[in-house]
Amino acid sequence: MPELTLVIGTRNYSSWSLRPWLLLRHLGLPFAERVYELETPEFAREVPRWSPTGRVPVLLHGPLRVWESLAICEYASELAGGRGWPEDAAARARARAVAAEMHAGFQALRSACPMNTRARGRRVPLTPAVLSDLRRLDALWSDCRRDFAAAGPWLFGHFSAADAMYAPVALRVRTYDLPLGEVARGWCATMLADPQLQEWLRAAAAETRVIASDEAGA
Repeated sequence: MPELTLVIGTRNYSSWSLRPWLLLRHLGLPFAERVYELETPEFAREVPRWSPTGRVPVLLHGPLRVWESLAICEYASELAGGRGWPEDAAARARARAVAAEMHAGFQALRSACPMNTRARGRRVPLTPAVLSDLRRLDALWSDCRRDFAAAGPWLFGHFSAADAMYAPVALRVRTYDLPLGEVARGWCATMLADPQLQEWLRAAAAETRVIASDEAGA
């Protein structure tokens, strides 16, 4: 099988890069990385060679190019015999809905609280739209944990693409100390302690690039 290569952006800021990277790690699929610093001439020159949108991430597999984080997660799961999603059909459908909701939603939270893995103690205005997003996240995570706690510590018991899609949000909760209930914070703690996520964070900590537009809060 041709080698997989994941093209990603600056680890400290690129939440969409983190999502499929984390799932690939959890699935145990070997892959190479090509890292391009966001908002640089090199990024603008090189990434469109691989990605038709000119954005990251994009997964290269022989002649195949798969762009968009959720599509990459779906393809990675297929390569791993479906292990990226729950085995049960109903749980799998729900997990896909949860992942798609992250892909399409939470715009206010994503805009007000950019992923910034190195930052701590940042404070941003919690507008009504941001608070609405947080209430939805709290309910979503709490409902999943209530229904699947017996199967394991993740949203659907075992780690799935749904967890990978929300990993950057757990990092936002830490960076901006966002208000959530006990159950939702418990899932965040599980995610933040994940060895694969810790691997990403160590690499992000070694980066030096600062993108002013993503340095929200004070």
